[in-house]
Amino acid sequence: MNALPRRITLLQNATLPDGSTCDVLLDGDTVAAVSPAHSFATGEAHAEAHTAARATPHAADDATLDLTGFLLLTAPADPHSHLDKALSWDAIDPPMGDLVSAILAWRAYAATMTTESIVERARAAALLMLRQGTTAVRSHVDILLGDDPLRGARALVQVRDELRGLMDIELVALAGSDVPDADIEAAIDLGIDLVGGSPHLALDPGHDLRRLLRLAERKGVGVDIHTDENLTGALTLAEFAREVRDWPADRNRSAGHCVRLGTLALDDLSDVLDEVEASNVGIISNPITNLYLQGWEHPVSMPRGLTAARAVLDRGIRFAAGADNVRDPFNPVGRSDALETASLLVIAGHLTLDEAYTAVADGARDVMALPKAGATVGARAEFLAIRATNLSDAVANASADRYVIHAGNLVAQSTVSYSVAEPTPARHPSLLETR
Repeated sequence: MNALPRRITLLQNATLPDGSTCDVLLDGDTVAAVSPAHSFATGEAHAEAHTAARATPHAADDATLDLTGFLLLTAPADPHSHLDKALSWDAIDPPMGDLVSAILAWRAYAATMTTESIVERARAAALLMLRQGTTAVRSHVDILLGDDPLRGARALVQVRDELRGLMDIELVALAGSDVPDADIEAAIDLGIDLVGGSPHLALDPGHDLRRLLRLAERKGVGVDIHTDENLTGALTLAEFAREVRDWPADRNRSAGHCVRLGTLALDDLSDVLDEVEASNVGIISNPITNLYLQGWEHPVSMPRGLTAARAVLDRGIRFAAGADNVRDPFNPVGRSDALETASLLVIAGHLTLDEAYTAVADGARDVMALPKAGATVGARAEFLAIRATNLSDAVANASADRYVIHAGNLVAQSTVSYSVAEPTPARHPSLLETR
């Protein structure tokens, strides 16, 4: 019988990324105290933990997790996903190729989709992300062409409502330049949170960018724009930043992909980042999908196709990273695991382990305007506990032994076991008998 979700009041003997061990006392969805390991084993703090446990329908022991041997991390948040597209690769069987070929394959398949089929895949994809430790997701959803342009939006609103209490889901209306304003506005009225699009693909990128930003202003919502997802094409990020400079501070403004930043000369890059910094635009990298889609036209010296992550971080600009597409025409692989994204930021983006994990956790939560989370008093109780000795071990090996906590509730748990044959001890040559 599945006993999840389960209220947790005490995390015991957890290892933090700095190597220290601690106990973490939870009060509902908030971290109430963080103290050295075993601090809450006796005395007043122990009584406080058990008082909190009795306020839940579970026994005190059920409300305590012993995390000996586990690394306690702020739970990942994914700032850029496509739940409506996820897990469609096998059904579509598309040709492998660049962004344009992926778009063509997706549009052909999208014409055949029903709301129900989108719900089934999107729900499965979201729960897979939750199982791996991601407790907050921002998903783009296509405003489709044809007789029923909102069937994807209805599907993802349904999935968001079904999973409420297990994870936070925020939705972005992804509209091509050929999608009428009325359809985007209808999606916002349906419950979609942000306006999105891909102006760099339009015949007039600047016009489409301004159209989307004006629409968001009319509806009083923020934006998350697919921005400059190409190696040599249109550059719209600087204009994007200038256009939102006077927006209210609490209105989200995020730019996804930003591949062109990684190909600019240093002086040009610096000029664009001046604009981004002045407008507090969050930059979202999507390494796995951009590594797959970019560079097909280069038979040698293939570019990496990532944004200029180092320059962005060195400026102190808000930076995050997402899994983006998972097993669909835009990316045939992916484990829906934030540790995979972090690993690629280290390998392909040359970030440190700390920087890479921050991008998929605290950095992502900042870009998504979520409350601060993790092992800090007053922070939201959003945790991934993974069997690992340190962050290097966690990112490198990505153990499937995990506990996932959302708003103080244990919402996912996985346990694995291994059995490996014993090697035969070698006999040292000096010990061999001679005749």
